Amino acid sequence: MNAKKSRNVTENGDTYEDSILMTLIGNGEDLGPMVRHSFEMGKPENLLHQLKNVVKKKEVEIEDLCKLHYEEFIVAVDELRGVLVDAEELKGELASDNFRLQEIGSALLVRLEDLLESYSIKKNVTEAVKMSKLCVEVLDLCIKCNKHVSDGQFYPALKAIDQIEKIYMKNIPVNTLRNAIEKRVPVIKSHIERKVCGEINEWLVHIRSTSKDIGQKAIGFASFARQRNEDMLSRQKKAEEESSLGLGDFTYSLDVEEIDENSVLEINLMPLYRAYYIHICLGIGDQFRQYYYKNRMLQLSSDLQVSSVQHFLGSHQTYLAQIAGYFIVEDRVLRTAGDLLLANQVEAMWETAVAKLTLTLENQFSQMDTASHLLLVKDYVTLLGATLRQYGYDVGPILEALTNSRDKYHELLLAECRLQIRDAIINDECKQMVMKESEYQSNVLCFHLQTSDIMPAFPYVAPFSSMVPDCCRIIRSFIKDSVNYLSYGGQTNFFDFARKYLDKLLINVLNDILLSTIKSSNTGVSQAIQIAANISFLERACDYFLQTAAKQCGIPARIIARPQTTLAAKMVLKTSRDEAYLALIDLVNHKLTKYLSLMENVNWIIDDVAQHKSEYMNEVVIYLDTILSTAQQILPIDVMYKIGTGALEHVNNSFIDTLLSDSLKRFTENAVMGINTDLKNLEQFADEKFHSTGLSEIYKGSFRTCLLELRQLVNLLLSSQPENFMNPVIRMKNYNTLDYKKIGIICEKYKDSPDGLFGSLSNRGARQSNRKKSMDVLKRRLKEFN
Repeated sequence: MNAKKSRNVTENGDTYEDSILMTLIGNGEDLGPMVRHSFEMGKPENLLHQLKNVVKKKEVEIEDLCKLHYEEFIVAVDELRGVLVDAEELKGELASDNFRLQEIGSALLVRLEDLLESYSIKKNVTEAVKMSKLCVEVLDLCIKCNKHVSDGQFYPALKAIDQIEKIYMKNIPVNTLRNAIEKRVPVIKSHIERKVCGEINEWLVHIRSTSKDIGQKAIGFASFARQRNEDMLSRQKKAEEESSLGLGDFTYSLDVEEIDENSVLEINLMPLYRAYYIHICLGIGDQFRQYYYKNRMLQLSSDLQVSSVQHFLGSHQTYLAQIAGYFIVEDRVLRTAGDLLLANQVEAMWETAVAKLTLTLENQFSQMDTASHLLLVKDYVTLLGATLRQYGYDVGPILEALTNSRDKYHELLLAECRLQIRDAIINDECKQMVMKESEYQSNVLCFHLQTSDIMPAFPYVAPFSSMVPDCCRIIRSFIKDSVNYLSYGGQTNFFDFARKYLDKLLINVLNDILLSTIKSSNTGVSQAIQIAANISFLERACDYFLQTAAKQCGIPARIIARPQTTLAAKMVLKTSRDEAYLALIDLVNHKLTKYLSLMENVNWIIDDVAQHKSEYMNEVVIYLDTILSTAQQILPIDVMYKIGTGALEHVNNSFIDTLLSDSLKRFTENAVMGINTDLKNLEQFADEKFHSTGLSEIYKGSFRTCLLELRQLVNLLLSSQPENFMNPVIRMKNYNTLDYKKIGIICEKYKDSPDGLFGSLSNRGARQSNRKKSMDVLKRRLKEFN
């Protein structure tokens, strides 16, 4: 029973496993894992048994299926046999057709092979022709490139090389040709670079040599423009002045020919343009820009060096023209050569030049010892500034250097004028000028020295000497030179500076020389009179000098007419004129002292009374007459009055001092009578001169009043009652100028009788006795008073 049961389980188990295996096979799944598992379990026989069972089951299924479709299969087999028969027939026909086709196709195949071979040959020939054309084109470009290089046409050569490199190089079929071209292209480029560098070096040398001519032309244009503007302003001012004077309405035009400097300044930059573009084509544009900037900076450094062989005065125009030309060229390069030169590079060049140029100018100016030389250089520097300002350069620092040398220039100019004025004064004979009508215009009217608007008769005797117009010409030249330096510089309003330096000339030079001359021991009275008169006319000429300076500076005349606009020198000259008058009076008095010193030879105890005026008084009168006559002609009447009163007061004081001096021990009545005679003659001369010169119409009294002290003293000494001096009423009326102390000293020396053996016999009269007693009383009372 157990065996039966085991057999059933096994069958059931096989059946279950077989069904699983059938399912896997039916699904087309992989049996590999099951096979591997069986072998791993060590039971492949079970799997093999199961597979056999599956085969048996499939065979059974096939048998069942065959049984099911047997009849249809038989029919199909019959039909298949019929098809096989037809196929055999068709096969025979196909074999026949194939044989015929093979016969025909063999011939066609031979022809096709020939055709394909022809096509291949044609393709190769076409490719060869194409390659040949490409090579020919490349070689043609190479030939053109070589020709352009030989002809120096480097840009077309580089264009051909660029075309070869970009279009043909990668497509050249012949390796040998391509390799040869690849090797030669750098060589050609290097050759072109060397050639272009050589050309640009030649151009750099050429442009440096032509920069001087370019600068000179440009500065010439600036000079022409400046002169044109000056002419236009001059015509405009002239028209305005004529219009303001009511001379009519004037219409004027100034035809100006405009000059295009760019068309006149021939600057050949084509070699530079070409070289720069070629370097760009070579791919080394930056290198060329650096090369150009470096070389131009070296040239600038060389141009800024001052020649040590030639003096700066002789080389300054060439030196400055070279600098001007340099920067005109650089401006043209900056504007026309693309990015070859940058604005900041030009600015760096300019800053370098300005620093060096200003230092050079300051050094050269400091070494110059002639004003005209400094002015000549300054004028050309201002033209340089005007030229380069048109090209946008900041020339302020250069003009500032001129401003810094302004005082140095005027110091030199003042020194030169000092020598000229000193020579003019030294060489002046101090005589009134005698002029013809033509000379009157150039010496009087020209400097506004006329004393009247009425034309005088000729020959005209001027109240001044030749030093006045000579000094006026020197001062006028100084004004012109001063304004020439101050103009065209950094400052616009330079009239104040011109006036300042004009005052320096008039005060520190002219005034000082005049004062030192008039105070010199070598200057005579007549010379002093003339110099004093000349100072008055030079003072009058100050208005002309100021007007001239204003006109030179372009200042309207209405501004100069204002009271506050005047020269300080005018007041200084006025003061100096007064000092000159005082010095003149001192000179006159000194000369009178020499004449009056002859009183030392007078016999003060003379026995007889002199009937005529003494010799020294005659000299004094002649001298005073000469001096006053000369002063009347050329000096103001008030000055002549001061000279006359000063001289006569000096004579009066000299007599008093002589009587008071210790050297005079005694004098007598006869000596006093001689003084009285001289005094009367002098008083007569004083009255006549006072009236003949017209002083009586202006001043009260007379020159006689200057001798009043001496007159009262003589009257006292000759008085019959000299003791009346002590009477206050009489003294105030007759002796008000006399001093007690002086009278006491003089009276002690006064003896009414000469010393001699018979002196008492000559003075026996009662009158003499009474006067003597009165004099003794006076002496006693003066002693008591003193």
